[in-house]
Amino acid sequence: MSQKKIIHVNAFNMNSVGHIHHGMWTHPRDQSHQYNTLDYWINLAKILERGLFDGIFIADIIGYYDVYQGNIDLTLRESIQTPVNDPWLLVSAMAAVTKHLGFGVTATISAETPYTFARKISTLDQLTNGRIGWNIVTGYVDSGARGLGQDGLADHDQRYDRADDFLELSYKLWEGSWEDDAVIADRARRIYTDPAKVHSITHDGPYYRSRGYHMSEPSPQRTPLLFQAGSSGRGQRFAGQHAEGIFINASDPATARASAKKIRQAVADAGRDPHDVKIFVGVAVIPGHTEKEAQEKHAEYLHYASAEGGLAHFSASTGIDFSRYGLDEAIEYGTSNSIQSATQVAQQNQMTRRKLLEQHKLGGRYNTIVGDAAQVADKLEQWIDEGDIDGFNLTRIVVPETYEDFIDIVVPELQNRGRYRTSYTEGALRNKFFGAGNRLPASHGAARWRQRDGSDTSSDQPTHIAA
Repeated sequence: MSQKKIIHVNAFNMNSVGHIHHGMWTHPRDQSHQYNTLDYWINLAKILERGLFDGIFIADIIGYYDVYQGNIDLTLRESIQTPVNDPWLLVSAMAAVTKHLGFGVTATISAETPYTFARKISTLDQLTNGRIGWNIVTGYVDSGARGLGQDGLADHDQRYDRADDFLELSYKLWEGSWEDDAVIADRARRIYTDPAKVHSITHDGPYYRSRGYHMSEPSPQRTPLLFQAGSSGRGQRFAGQHAEGIFINASDPATARASAKKIRQAVADAGRDPHDVKIFVGVAVIPGHTEKEAQEKHAEYLHYASAEGGLAHFSASTGIDFSRYGLDEAIEYGTSNSIQSATQVAQQNQMTRRKLLEQHKLGGRYNTIVGDAAQVADKLEQWIDEGDIDGFNLTRIVVPETYEDFIDIVVPELQNRGRYRTSYTEGALRNKFFGAGNRLPASHGAARWRQRDGSDTSSDQPTHIAA
């Protein structure tokens, strides 16, 4: 009999008031309006580590949602991911009050430069003792591109081409510039770093050029744990080459299994082990000590949720202004330059505005599981076993209630079934996920830029790692 999979769980959050379940900031027990205080994030980190969560996954967006009704009025009124603060500045504070909790943080390629971004990652990986993950995003709203001084988003596939180039340069810096034993900190000889073990890199790619040395010494993971969420054909090829954690949207376990099969094939096509990735589905969980309590809580939450807010968010995801359509009017989906997979699913299901509003009745369109501990655990296990996935991004509905309820009600049930950890694994975030060490495996494409052996790099001239 095969061993049961341990279920991985990330707390899905954002450095903003509204995230996935729009309108919930109006709930009297919700604390998301305190998002711009350190106490909010410090308290949340402590709660999540108590619950043995794998990590907190912090989404981000560069730009704002201005597709629905052709303006940002509803976005501002309902705080639909606006205002939104920098997610990276939260990490040090949360890391200081935790020992094991991981941090998957979003950064958009177009808003960063590889040379300085590589230093930021190395710094945080050092400060957290190897608990940093990066969610790689290529951008999907024109407003962000305009804010960055561009006319609009680049073509969908071109954004992935740029991301490939960004990653290659970053790998050279993280993996190839400093040898593991470059820092010797020899006080007597007054040598902190051995110059023979630090190497210049050269990169002349289609989008980025760089010559020089990585500014940071090696961190525990060197390359952060890599997350990605693209589900289009081009996105899956990108994930196959780079990603270690992949987020998918799926309406049911069968759909998840079909997506997982394509992703694992893309990983194999890139010369990697198909199980060198963990696949996650976004889910909302409303548990109760009894089924009746859970259903009453669900009904209460619906009272505060904004279905229209969720639809406005979805408009930005698809590039379609759904406010222009009648409730039952057929919607022209066409070809999207935004999130292609979201558009395709809506088109395949012939979603009208009425159907979309029903889908977003809890303020978002994520699958919602409501029930007592056993009922919730049954559903989660079904997703894992039938969907061939590895875990969940648990969305927040009411903060911190959503996470506290999951920890106090659902986690003990999963532990009793042998499906949830009872203690943390030691080591860096990558080792906690895969149990194979802190560094990327040799089968990952980034490994080609590693210094294989210090014995051949002792010449007076620096070793150049060329494109």
